[in-house]
Amino acid sequence: MERVFIDHDLVRSRLAGICFICELVAGNPSHFHHVVFEDEETIAFLNKYPTVYGYVIVAPKRHREQVTGDFSESEYLKIQTVVHRVGEAIRKVVPTERLYVLSLGSQQANRHVHWHLAPLPPGVPFNKQQYRALSRSDYASSLQLESEEATSLAQRLREAINGRET
Repeated sequence: MERVFIDHDLVRSRLAGICFICELVAGNPSHFHHVVFEDEETIAFLNKYPTVYGYVIVAPKRHREQVTGDFSESEYLKIQTVVHRVGEAIRKVVPTERLYVLSLGSQQANRHVHWHLAPLPPGVPFNKQQYRALSRSDYASSLQLESEEATSLAQRLREAINGRET
């Protein structure tokens, strides 16, 4: 798998005023992502610009912007159940030394609340772990998954989420 330069400022400018998660949920083909889990309220999909292999984003389908404030306690716990379920599937499918789970975003961009599930590969030196492993600034790039590989990874994750062996 090779790394490719991604001009994230350009990507962000093309999305100005557009919620890519809402567009994905609405089925807009220009916002296609490989979905690994979907139910009535939640969607999980491969990160289009992953820094590590197996990086998944989990989000509520309904546009919400505050990680705790826009959810009742029961709604929050329900989405965290999905985060756990997807995280366990990632750990079964992708060699994972540590699974990072973060809610990132900004009111200036990526307002739709979402959780990042990023599997740290085994053997990464300590000085390249944690935020460095997730930072595109260290590499100014993302992993380039060929379409077939992304499709295969998404299928294996779906199978693991649904309790089938991969």
